[in-house]
Amino acid sequence: MINSLFHKGSSFFIYPYRIIFLRVDELQPAVQVLLSVSKRRFRHAVHRNLLKRRMREAYRVQKNEQLYPALENRSFGLLLAIQYVGKEVLDYAIMCKRMADVLKRLGEETQ
Repeated sequence: MINSLFHKGSSFFIYPYRIIFLRVDELQPAVQVLLSVSKRRFRHAVHRNLLKRRMREAYRVQKNEQLYPALENRSFGLLLAIQYVGKEVLDYAIMCKRMADVLKRLGEETQ
């Protein structure tokens, strides 16, 4: 599933995220998410883990308002990879705002 996501999926960029998504038939649960932070840009695991925790929380808070209403009553599932491509550790508030933009655009792109 991960190989097909990266080889066949569509992508877009909203700083500090690069989003890769793929519509799939009959996926349970409806959305599966993969989060990644580059080891090349953030050498210390502490910083990578901090960014992944912030990304996960921003996604959790925003998904019910932005993404799930757009996917409601659809006959497909969504594989989603969110890559952090920023060069520095951003505040949670900025990451959350950008995640809302990402999920809003993702809802528009999948319709």
